[in-house]
Amino acid sequence: MIKHANGKVLEDRKGPVTIVTINRPEVKNACDVETVQTLHDVFAAFEADDEARVAILTGAAGAFCAGADLAELASGAAIGFCWAGKDRGATRRRLSKPVLAAVEGHAVAAGLALAVWCDMRVASETAVFGVFCRRFGGPMPNGCTVRLPRIVGESRALDMLMTGRPVDAREAQAIGLADRLVPAGGALAAAEELAHQLAGFPQMAMLSDRASAISQWDYREEEAIEREIAGAQAAFENEFQSGAGRFVGGAGRHGEFE
Repeated sequence: MIKHANGKVLEDRKGPVTIVTINRPEVKNACDVETVQTLHDVFAAFEADDEARVAILTGAAGAFCAGADLAELASGAAIGFCWAGKDRGATRRRLSKPVLAAVEGHAVAAGLALAVWCDMRVASETAVFGVFCRRFGGPMPNGCTVRLPRIVGESRALDMLMTGRPVDAREAQAIGLADRLVPAGGALAAAEELAHQLAGFPQMAMLSDRASAISQWDYREEEAIEREIAGAQAAFENEFQSGAGRFVGGAGRHGEFE
């Protein structure tokens, strides 16, 4: 276990899977500026590590993240700092590798932004999502107003963004915000299982499909498809031919992924 920022962020490496934990349980893992910038740095190092394939973001002690540290905001020390800003904002850009969220308890306000920054969300039955900063007059300059509508649709996103109401785990799964729903206390274990599954696939094809899905929003449909085709060429040339040969030889039949 590696401790960053005096233990505010923990990093654990399990083979190709990196687990990043926000460790401020006394404030339900609300993040001060130092924690957010540390998350940026830890994920930048993960992205640069050729041996690391999939990351998991979670929170300590039964909470994901309660958003920004309100005590720091009230003091004026964090005014003007944006979680999606250029000053080492953790949610500014998506990484080139998958990141999964393992959500127990509250993922609210800017904590929701962290959750939707991730590729997928594995939520336990205790999970609660919401824009709780609505009641305090807090805006969401953290990527959430862009990413949330792309995940759940504009109408549902506006419902969450404007009312600030809590969305429990079952509703989150129903609207596509939570991808996997597991019993209380099981989010991290389920996310680890999923992460190792993703890490075990041939990476080039999976990552090219992922990159196309993420970037296609920026282009007209025809151009997005052209970029999809171009991005897949390396996988066709370097992985798919040999993979097809393995299938012809009997591997992977009947939907088996081992």
